[in-house]
Amino acid sequence: MGVFLAGLTRWFVSKRTPKAESFCVERQPGEFKEILTFYLQIGGILVTLASGSLVFLVGSSLFKNGQLSWLLASPLFLLAQAVLYVILFMVFMTLNYEHFKHDSSTYSRPKYVRNQALGFAGVLCFCAGYLWLIFVLTNLSGAT
Repeated sequence: MGVFLAGLTRWFVSKRTPKAESFCVERQPGEFKEILTFYLQIGGILVTLASGSLVFLVGSSLFKNGQLSWLLASPLFLLAQAVLYVILFMVFMTLNYEHFKHDSSTYSRPKYVRNQALGFAGVLCFCAGYLWLIFVLTNLSGAT
């Protein structure tokens, strides 16, 4: 499901991004750095929440009864994919910013689409994983 969400997000972002010869990311000097800082902060929060949830749920399940319910595997995997996508988003954004500082023409439409798709796919996987997790946990606790 996470791969499907990433592909769908990439397709949607690609369709919504204008095709142009030159792709300008800054309307004013320093605008890319401000956006990068904001994105990295949000990405850090998302990675912290998702990875903390993974550790807490797995740890508490293992200490509670010594095993993790197989019903939790899919939502936990979506949270892990969210962490992966957001970390890739943060790495590529930082790398693209470094290249942009040396040559502003290096930030192209394909890089923009890739970065946006990774960021939004991470958020979608995070949200879907949490919704799925809530559904599974409420049904597990109701069954016991």
